[in-house]
Amino acid sequence: MKVYRNPDALPAFPQAVVTIGTFDGVHLGHQQIIRQVLEQTRSCGGESVLITFNPHPRKVVNPALNLKELTTLEERIILLRKYGVHNLVVVPFTPAFAALSAEQYIRDFLVARFHPCTIIIGYDHKFGNRREGDFRLLEKYASELGYQVQEIDEQLINDSIISSTKIREALLAGRVDTATAYLGHPYSFKGYIIVGNQLGRTIGYPTANLQINDPGKLIPGNGVYTVTAQLEGENRLLKGMMNIGVRPTVDGSRHVIEVHLFDFDEDIYGRHLTVWLHHFIRSEQKFSGIGELKTQLNHDAVTAQQLLHHFSQ
Repeated sequence: MKVYRNPDALPAFPQAVVTIGTFDGVHLGHQQIIRQVLEQTRSCGGESVLITFNPHPRKVVNPALNLKELTTLEERIILLRKYGVHNLVVVPFTPAFAALSAEQYIRDFLVARFHPCTIIIGYDHKFGNRREGDFRLLEKYASELGYQVQEIDEQLINDSIISSTKIREALLAGRVDTATAYLGHPYSFKGYIIVGNQLGRTIGYPTANLQINDPGKLIPGNGVYTVTAQLEGENRLLKGMMNIGVRPTVDGSRHVIEVHLFDFDEDIYGRHLTVWLHHFIRSEQKFSGIGELKTQLNHDAVTAQQLLHHFSQ
């Protein structure tokens, strides 16, 4: 997959089959759109072109919202590579771009820069100033501007429409199984390993304390999770359990992300760790003391290892 970060310097894409969206999370609904794009590309002998935006449009249009994203741009690129897209164009989303009318968006952006053979969008895709553009407007200009347009029907799981918003809600509520089902892959994030207070080491559960690389990245709700993890630059997959929260038994003063890796005893401070969530074990709770906390951690470790038994290490 070729990645273009300057929409003012694009090559000519032969018989371009274009789709547009933020694709936050690259969830099953997004994957359905990508499959349709690739199928259409094969039938016309052209190239697939996926247009995405950075930063997320909602951060520009409504900055007070403080939106947390499921995927950073680099994570989106890694996920999209897996699906065989030929070209990814990253468009800087600015106030000036947001101010384009829907007609300008079609004429001056989509057609003038990409010369699409076919445009494929999701059923709820809106574009242009005040989100006034939609599938019907694309249809209106299709004949005049020389492209075809297709719309993807709603993608459903258990009668619930898949959306990035629903996935965010599931992760914040600790519903990992739901989030994974909607995404089609485990949720992940990357952090820089910093020095903590090292209490875990004294009770037999040393942890990698993570400082998240991107402050705009969504962090799941507080609780204890099973995870697999990978150190940057390595291929080995590590198993572990993770606590997200304020550690009420210890001090309750700050929010932390702590990962305990099973059968692992190496100095990894200052390195980056990618973590994939697999199961929610329990909510964070306050214990009577360190002894009771350690007893619970013993139970958590047994539960986590049983749940992760099918992962090879």
